[in-house]
Amino acid sequence: MSSTKGGRAQDRARVAGGQDHGVRYKAKKEGVTTDALKGAVKDVGNSRTKVEADLEKKR
Repeated sequence: MSSTKGGRAQDRARVAGGQDHGVRYKAKKEGVTTDALKGAVKDVGNSRTKVEADLEKKR
C-alpha cells in the first residue's frame, strides 16, 4: 500500500463501498448504476479487480 506525502495510507485496489462519492465515481466510470456497483461489492467484496470482473460478467 502506498502513502501520501502526509503519511496517510492509500489503497487504490479497493472500491470505497461506504462512501457515496466513491461509489458514484466508480459507477459512472464503469457505466453502471450505483445499485449495480453496490451489488457487485456485496457479491465479491471490495477488491477493485473482482468488482470490475463481476460487472463485466453481468453485462
